[in-house]
Amino acid sequence: MTELLIHYIQNYHFTRFDLKAVLFDMDGVLYDSMSAHDESWQQTMDELNLRHLPNEFYLQEGRIGKSTIDTIFQRNLNRNATDEEIEKIYARKTELFQQYNSGDILPGAAEILEYVQANGLKPVLVTGSGQPSLLDRLDTHFPGTFTPETMVTAFDVEHGKPDPEPYLMGLQKGGNLKPNQAIVIENAPLGIESAVGAGIFTIAVNTGPLPDSVLTNAGASVVFRSMEALLETMPEILQLSQTIRI
Repeated sequence: MTELLIHYIQNYHFTRFDLKAVLFDMDGVLYDSMSAHDESWQQTMDELNLRHLPNEFYLQEGRIGKSTIDTIFQRNLNRNATDEEIEKIYARKTELFQQYNSGDILPGAAEILEYVQANGLKPVLVTGSGQPSLLDRLDTHFPGTFTPETMVTAFDVEHGKPDPEPYLMGLQKGGNLKPNQAIVIENAPLGIESAVGAGIFTIAVNTGPLPDSVLTNAGASVVFRSMEALLETMPEILQLSQTIRI
C-alpha cells in the first residue's frame, strides 16, 4: 500500500496527502443493488427487442440513464433515443428495479462510513443515480451521514461518469478540496475513470462479475474483493496517508 500511495503522490506532483473527505459511489459500494440494476436493464431492453452485450450494464454502470439508453439505441438503431423514449424506458427500468432490488446494504459499508467519520473525514456520495427517493433511503440505512450538500447525483451534472465532472463536483461538495485531499471508493470501471480523471486516488471494490483487470485497466490503484476486506485495510490506508511525505 505504501508504494501505491507514493506512486499516486509522485504521479500527480503532490508532496503528501491531506485527507479531508472520502467520496463513495453508491450502487455496488454501499448497496448490494447492481444485480437488480442489471436485471431490470436487461428485461427493459429485451421487451423492446434491443440487443445488449454480456455484463453490459455492469460495464455501463455509473452513466446517467440517458447515456446508457443512447448507447443501446446507437448499436441497434443507429440513432439516439428521443426524450419521450428515454422517459418511457427509464420509467420501466425504474419500475422493474423497485421489484428486484432487495434494498440490502453491503457488509462492511456502514462500518466504513462510521470509521471515516470517526477519523474526522467527510463522506460524500457521488452517484449516477437519479432516483427521487435516494435521500430518504440513505437516511434510513446511514442516518445523518449524507445531506443534499454532500451528494452528487444525476440531477447535479451535465456529463455523467466516465467524465470527471461528478467527482470534481464531489471535491467541491467535500469543501472545495484538491484531489490529494480525498480518496474515492468505486466498484465500476466508468466510475473509476471519472475519479482518476479528476485526479483522485481511487480504490476499487469488486462486488460484481467483472474481472479485477477491468477495474485496474480503468485506473484503480488497488482492488479489494469486498467492502469487508477494505474495512480491514482502512486503518493502514489512513495511517499511511498521514505519514507519507516525498
